[in-house]
Amino acid sequence: MKIEGTHTLKAPRDIVWRVLQDPQAIARCLPGCQQLEPEGENRYKAVLHVGVASIRGVYAGTFQLKDLTPPTRYAIAFEGRGPQGFAKGTGTLVLEERDAETFIHYSGDVQVGGPIASVGQRLLQGTARMLAGQFFTALEAEVAALQNAETTGAPVTPPRHGILRTFLRYLWQRLRMFFRRG
Repeated sequence: MKIEGTHTLKAPRDIVWRVLQDPQAIARCLPGCQQLEPEGENRYKAVLHVGVASIRGVYAGTFQLKDLTPPTRYAIAFEGRGPQGFAKGTGTLVLEERDAETFIHYSGDVQVGGPIASVGQRLLQGTARMLAGQFFTALEAEVAALQNAETTGAPVTPPRHGILRTFLRYLWQRLRMFFRRG
């Protein structure tokens, strides 16, 4: 399964890059992330609770950041297993700065197996897009918190996420896009 897209953040690329390099911020942004621990340089162990349709479960795995080219791009390799199957794949994030905005171009290739693969390609693709949207919506809140701290000189106060809060931010963002196109 392939996934790709672009997400725009109203922040300079160096701030976005710093947040993308912060494991604690990434853990807060990843939907369903229960644990994220360093396991060597640019390598992490993760535990995620995710689901597609009625097939839900806890998945443990690793991901590694590769080919880092600060502050413009990096690649990700990941794999995870759980009672409902497995997932493994690769992805790339490319950060492009225009004016005061950063465009994050993402692409990835994911293979899934086991019971989770039985839900069908379209449902998996839709869930992947939704999870990516929730991740980038949470990332936007993290970037805004860092920008605010740098502007005011106050310490960084991480935003509260949670599944409902992140979903509502995601929904609000989609509604704004819909009405702008109107």
